[in-house]
Amino acid sequence: MKIRLLILISFWSLLLYSCSEVTFNAPQPAGVPALKNIPLTLQGQYSTRDKSTGEIGDTLIIESWGYHFKDTDDKEWLGSGRISDTLVVKFYQNYYFVNFKEGDQWVLRLVKEKSPGVLEFLSIDIQDETKRKEILKKISKKIPVKEVKKNDDIFYQINPTQAQLMTLIKEGYFTGIELRKIK
Repeated sequence: MKIRLLILISFWSLLLYSCSEVTFNAPQPAGVPALKNIPLTLQGQYSTRDKSTGEIGDTLIIESWGYHFKDTDDKEWLGSGRISDTLVVKFYQNYYFVNFKEGDQWVLRLVKEKSPGVLEFLSIDIQDETKRKEILKKISKKIPVKEVKKNDDIFYQINPTQAQLMTLIKEGYFTGIELRKIK
């Protein structure tokens, strides 16, 4: 049960924004047009799998219009997102850039097709305080970082060029989990 809870927490912290997040002032990458629909190659049902137990977690369902979730009991209470002015998806250099608007901040998640039926779901993980300081220090050497406080949330806003954003990706600042297609 503890492993399942850990998987669920990790999965949700990647999908949704958390109290400390690297954000952007506009959907990324700048200058790339937004997609009107999710491509057929990404559409389907995906799940995480615990490496040690093989237990399947919640299901992410990607449709042409956006996404929604089902829990392990097949209930759809976990949330959804529809392509709109607050959910912008872009494709650039083999990555899907999924941009969520939270107030005046844009939260970014990356999706990359690792192989047929396997997606990598990536973000800049700064939840651990020690790790956060180290990552933000490294990023600030390349791109100015602006700290923005909203209620109990702290956003670390950056405004990279396309080239700077791709450098952050290639240098491994974006990490995450694998999602496997189940349908």
